[in-house]
Amino acid sequence: MKTFSIITLGCKVNQYESQQIRQLLEQLGLAIVEIHQNPDLVIVNTCCVTHTASAKSRQYTRKARRLNPDAVIVVSGCLPTVQIGELNTLDKKTYIIRNHENTAPALSWIVNGNSINPNSNCENNLAAQPKLPQLTSFKDHTRAYLKVQDGCDGYCTYCIVPKTRPIVQNKPLEAVLKEAQALVEAGHKEIVVTGIFLGAYGQKTVRRKKWPEHQNGKLTDLLDKMAKIPNLARIRLSSLEPADATTRLLDTFCRHSNIMPHLHLSLQSGSNAVLKKMSRQYTADEFRHKLRLIKTRLDRPAITTDLIVGFPGETDDDFQQTVNLAKDVGFAKMHIFSFSPRKGTPAAAIQDKVPDKVIKQRSKILHNLNTKLAREFRQQFLGETAVILTENNNGQPCPVRNSVELEPAFRKENISNGACGRTKRYFMVYLNQTQDIPQKNELLKVHLLENTETGIIARPIQQDN
Repeated sequence: MKTFSIITLGCKVNQYESQQIRQLLEQLGLAIVEIHQNPDLVIVNTCCVTHTASAKSRQYTRKARRLNPDAVIVVSGCLPTVQIGELNTLDKKTYIIRNHENTAPALSWIVNGNSINPNSNCENNLAAQPKLPQLTSFKDHTRAYLKVQDGCDGYCTYCIVPKTRPIVQNKPLEAVLKEAQALVEAGHKEIVVTGIFLGAYGQKTVRRKKWPEHQNGKLTDLLDKMAKIPNLARIRLSSLEPADATTRLLDTFCRHSNIMPHLHLSLQSGSNAVLKKMSRQYTADEFRHKLRLIKTRLDRPAITTDLIVGFPGETDDDFQQTVNLAKDVGFAKMHIFSFSPRKGTPAAAIQDKVPDKVIKQRSKILHNLNTKLAREFRQQFLGETAVILTENNNGQPCPVRNSVELEPAFRKENISNGACGRTKRYFMVYLNQTQDIPQKNELLKVHLLENTETGIIARPIQQDN
């Protein structure tokens, strides 16, 4: 066995763990190749947070087998950890790792030429094998993800994650700092701190009522130390809940300019009735209160969020409350998900279903609102200078730019060979024509010129003479 390929589905945590798998296999002497280059080993790192994610995970597993009939196929990640019959259709030659803790041992065992019973828990004879390593690089990515927390015992009624990752655990602070330092030394200028429930970093549960004084300063302590790492230009946080945005956390944002003024706060619904059915740990009023606090402390922060449309029992009034809250906040971006029942969750058993037609109508309203709010958020920065972290210099168009029909000023001839990058507030910037094409992973000062459907066109600052 000489080569391997990894297919990754799902969240930032999964992407981080795929990098760990990549690093482990390289340490074991294998070389990474593309899926179409006949790898000896293919790992499909799956997601099952939605029915669609599970279906895609199975689809990619079957595709891996079609493309590589002689390869060893290993299914890892979250889907194998839930025993709800979704992997029963896979071929008998596919290995399934049903326990996250066994990922490294099982892969090491396979690479060393040992046989494991396919579709087993891969637990036999693995105790002395290695664990997934801490990362020294986040290969082929400009920004690096750094997982500091794992697991959730919150049991929101729509969510399968507490069944896939039930054990709440945290990476020791010193280990986080050491790993962050290694990523910086590998050339990464931006690190995204992530976890399954990041706001619970340092705690044994995600339930705030069980925290001492219902507060958690561990994440703030981590950020304060991490921000002092030399040459770490940007720190960004993945998803938080509104209660995580404490005064102390915001003080840390204000104290360190390399912590980005961007908070992703999961909302899910603007209706208190729906939030209660979801078993969320906050109300719509508490969300509004936190947003007012954040905006008094940070300069025009980017607030992004997640929304679920059509949760069982969601009325027209419930939905309108979500729309109203979104307008009040002025989200920089909304990730919109149509509710679909997830087998194994309490919400799947609720009978008061919202018709698919209604869900589609409501989703369209929110998608249109998202476009409008995102554009309004970017508009306030026109004419200013900003620093972007460049993401593309190989002549290929940035994926975001092809997602909608381009406006006249935003066509290919006005863009510099696909060169683009994100600002501190995470919106995309596309560079206009320039003879000096910037390198990938470069911090570049630009003049923001024109707002468009998906980002802002800008000119490198050195051309403003």
